Amino acid sequence: MVAIFWIALVFGFYMAWSIGANDAANAMGTSVGSKAVSFKEAVIIAAIFEFSGAFLAGAGVTDTMRKGIIDPMLFNSMEFGGEIFALGMLAALMSAAVWIHVAAFLGWPVSTTHSIVGAITGFGIVSLGWDAIQWGKLGFIAASWVTSPLFGGILSFIVFTAVRKLILDTGDPVKAAKRWSPVFAFPVFLVLSLVLFFKGLKNLYDKKLEVFVLFKDAAGNPSVSLDNTEAMIAAIAVGLIAAILMGVLVSRMELADGSRQDTAEERRSVATSSVEKIFRWLQVITACFVAFAHGSNDVANSIGPLAAIVGLFDLEKMAFIGEVQAKVPVLNWVLLLGGVGIVIGLASYGWRVIETVGTKITEITPSRGFAAEFGAASTILLGSQLGVPLSTTHTIVGAVIGVGFARGVNALNLKIIWSIVKSWILTIPFTAILTILVFFVLRAIFI
Repeated sequence: MVAIFWIALVFGFYMAWSIGANDAANAMGTSVGSKAVSFKEAVIIAAIFEFSGAFLAGAGVTDTMRKGIIDPMLFNSMEFGGEIFALGMLAALMSAAVWIHVAAFLGWPVSTTHSIVGAITGFGIVSLGWDAIQWGKLGFIAASWVTSPLFGGILSFIVFTAVRKLILDTGDPVKAAKRWSPVFAFPVFLVLSLVLFFKGLKNLYDKKLEVFVLFKDAAGNPSVSLDNTEAMIAAIAVGLIAAILMGVLVSRMELADGSRQDTAEERRSVATSSVEKIFRWLQVITACFVAFAHGSNDVANSIGPLAAIVGLFDLEKMAFIGEVQAKVPVLNWVLLLGGVGIVIGLASYGWRVIETVGTKITEITPSRGFAAEFGAASTILLGSQLGVPLSTTHTIVGAVIGVGFARGVNALNLKIIWSIVKSWILTIPFTAILTILVFFVLRAIFI
């Protein structure tokens, strides 16, 4: 069974690479599509923030069965239960990684979490039976196919409509931008700070003490921590500081208002270009927050099957223990493996999904990209607080659609949208069936 350990490491890295090629590309898609950053700059930003989120604020523990689809403790009462569990987790890891890779090749932005859920569902059916599957929870997760893009689209539609009416469509867009950009900065940084706490740093939340433990002393006790109220106050303070700084920066920026141009159309074009420079920075900052939150929250959970397999071994003796645990620690080197894999995946293959999200759904400018990223971040925060099932990937795609819809249905590529929706529907059944097939092959080899 020691061979399973090394095979799992290889496919754990492959899984992380696939996440980088698909999921991480979603966070940077609108920024690249709007030309706010180049692909090279997007890779650097993702390398910093995705990796930092994964390694510094990644999950301390992960439930071995994503979202409680099946009870892992049932395997301890089975003959060869530990071996079956290890092979099932490996099969799930392989299948999810392959599907995410295939989706990235086709330019489809799919959910990593849904891929893992589908894979584990397939393993649960073949190992424990249909009755062992928590179909209610699976249905709750499937509901995010609707809630995620719908909420993301609605909020992004509202944000971009506000930007257009208050700034872009006014008689003097530059003057309006100087007046309203500090006002926009406050809710943006307030929401992003709350996303950082309740999404990005939720793995540092101590449920017993009800605080975010930022630093610990030598004895392992919290030395620097924030409770929920203090986190909210900190977020408000960040929003206010950002609004003040935005006001100062915009007042000092040299923004051409188009007054020297001959025609009204030329004047508006120059003024609009100047305004887009402001939103370029807001969009990039928003993308950084989303990338950190994705790295810290989704990555550790996505490599949960690898963590589950590692938890079955005594690493000092390199011996197979075989006792299945409901929750297992995610070791630093596993997070490191995931973080490095994500960056390499984005750098080497992420351009395909970036192209879909950033250019093929609708035309993206910095102001539209800002509205999409901010709408997605707000949706993620709202969903996490209300307990509504959301997928980060689906939310961002829905947000881009919402921004496009604000300019009319003709601004959307309905063919691309339909292909993306089909990929979402296929994710769970495809990974479930593939996991079943891979599991049978692995069982025939190792048991």
